[in-house]
Amino acid sequence: MIDMKLPVKLITGENCIINNAGLLENFGRRFLLVTGASSADSCGAVADLDSALLSFGGEYVRYSSIGANPLLSSCREAGILGNAFGAEAVIGIGGGSALDAAKAAAVYAANPSIDEAGFYAKGWPEKPLPIILIGTTSGTGSEITAVSVVTDSKGRKHSISDGLLCASLAFGDYRYTESMNKALTLTTGIDAVAHCIESYVSKKATEESRQAASRGLKLLIPVISAALSGELTSAEREKAYEGSLFGGLAIYHTGTCFPHNVGYYLTETRGIPHGFACAAFLGDLLLHTSEVSPETVRKLEEDSGAGLGELVKLTEDVLKYSDVSAVKLTTEEIDKALPRWETAGAVKNSPGNFGTAEIREILSSSFCDK
Repeated sequence: MIDMKLPVKLITGENCIINNAGLLENFGRRFLLVTGASSADSCGAVADLDSALLSFGGEYVRYSSIGANPLLSSCREAGILGNAFGAEAVIGIGGGSALDAAKAAAVYAANPSIDEAGFYAKGWPEKPLPIILIGTTSGTGSEITAVSVVTDSKGRKHSISDGLLCASLAFGDYRYTESMNKALTLTTGIDAVAHCIESYVSKKATEESRQAASRGLKLLIPVISAALSGELTSAEREKAYEGSLFGGLAIYHTGTCFPHNVGYYLTETRGIPHGFACAAFLGDLLLHTSEVSPETVRKLEEDSGAGLGELVKLTEDVLKYSDVSAVKLTTEEIDKALPRWETAGAVKNSPGNFGTAEIREILSSSFCDK
């Protein structure tokens, strides 16, 4: 069990919501609840929240139409619903999609009249409502980051970062992750590994961020290896969730590198789940870093206890459970997409002099017919 105070107060452990109902009461009695269609219920998180709210007469209006890669339009609908209800705070339950959507909905609940451009421009007229997040997967780290990733009206994913998007309170009960199937366990788990590796090699890396990243990798690597060969135990589920939180803590300080930003493209255009899409480029990041900054990779190997070859192989093994190998891109498609990465912060964070020329080479060698 770990508790963190960033600006986010994070409480983990079994029954952590029920045992800390008084903390919820500090935010009022009327809430907007943002979830997907059913997973928040099937894992037991909604039932625990209901029990906690019952203890002090809290109530909520629920928006349960959040899907993978949440649409900003859905976040706006949720926010308007919460505004009409008189919500005093927003609660998000789910994986990264629901948590990121809850952050965006908190903006709209306080600013129901702003349009899409106004959302992305930030500097919102009113502060977002306080945000409370309850994670149910072991990958996103969204519980403790100041980032929301949402999809605009043109179908393009955007990562928006603002301190006002940090949760005021977050809960993490690993038992909610026990309902995840193998594919979800692997795609969320490799996403957490990507957070740790990308943060570790980032140009913005600090001693603190690298400590968090290496702690996350030490927890995640053996668990994902176990998930590849069989069912995880409750103890392994707990380690995976804790590892994902360290990944979130790492990118809280540094942000991500190019696998995340370039991976968005595979999700948008080919429907590849986010974690698998990031993993498609994780080996490229590791090999690139070994060329331009071999000392960084040596330190990563030392701090994580895993060699470069082991990390690359783990990624390749996980990707066998995805459709990444079936993706085909034309050179024309690649050239058309390249401008989106010219100013991307995650690309600039990548080690060395990394840019669109390198992205073209990676995409061409991996996804163009030879």
